Amino acid sequence: MNAQELRDKTPDQLREELTSLKKAQFNLRFQAATGQLENPAQMRVARRNAARVLTILNEKAANAATE
Repeated sequence: MNAQELRDKTPDQLREELTSLKKAQFNLRFQAATGQLENPAQMRVARRNAARVLTILNEKAANAATE
């Protein structure tokens, strides 16, 4: 998922995406705590994807406020 794909989505779709990413991030943390996580780099990717979605949401909110 790249930033351009996210910018094409509506804020509601972005919020749904953020919810699913946060759930995935929780599951990865749980796997890491129990020693079942095979690829620790997945945690970093999940965290960055969630941050990317939040950034796009904030950009959209800022643009809506100035219009």
